[in-house]
Amino acid sequence: MTGVREFHEEVASTQDRAIALARSGAEEGTRVVARRQRSGRGRLDHAWASPHGGLYLSIVLRTPPDRAGWVPLAIGAGLAHDLAGRYPIRLGVKWPNDLLVLEDGRPARKLGGVLVDRVEAGPGGPAEVAGIGVNVTTDVRGLPEDLRGRAVSLSEVVQPPPSLDEVEGLVVAAVEAAVAALRAPDGVERTRRRCREWLFGVGRRATVDGATSGTIAGLGDEGELLLDQGPHRLRIRAGDVRVDGVA
Repeated sequence: MTGVREFHEEVASTQDRAIALARSGAEEGTRVVARRQRSGRGRLDHAWASPHGGLYLSIVLRTPPDRAGWVPLAIGAGLAHDLAGRYPIRLGVKWPNDLLVLEDGRPARKLGGVLVDRVEAGPGGPAEVAGIGVNVTTDVRGLPEDLRGRAVSLSEVVQPPPSLDEVEGLVVAAVEAAVAALRAPDGVERTRRRCREWLFGVGRRATVDGATSGTIAGLGDEGELLLDQGPHRLRIRAGDVRVDGVA
């Protein structure tokens, strides 16, 4: 991929800025990077705390429309694969796109997340804008109180800690590889296999939107979360999922 790298020490939201660039016709690979966000956001309109020490990046992608729905899962699995391949850590992906650090003797903690917005209009045609946040050297003690025990930084589990520039390079490469794989003739099947490999929580209890509960059975053929309720199997395509064993 080619594309301009736009850097900010501070910005309201890398995602909102990249969406504006996509609407103006920015080429694929154009990315916005910031050291801090004032109004970062995650899935379901959740705020994304964005202090110094984290990587905050949004990138413009153009994926075949029939495969665009796989982009969030593909990126999450690609990040898990590449980061675990570079650093001595165990990772998993909580559906649909939370990156978790897995450690013996303690609940899984969130290292990062992915947000994908679809941009329908623009001179370059439809696009996806993928926003990725990774806690690199973030001091989790400075996060909002409800996040402190649930988040982890690479600097806590990797010594010496990697630099923001190093992690940015890994993230961009993982995103490019995930999208390239989706474009291949067997791209959906390859992506499906990788996403199933990195899915966290199979066999664990989960709740969706605080109401529906069951046991995670795996990932469906269209990327939906499979949830078993006794003899019934639900296919979850959207919602706020909480999984046992995650802080």
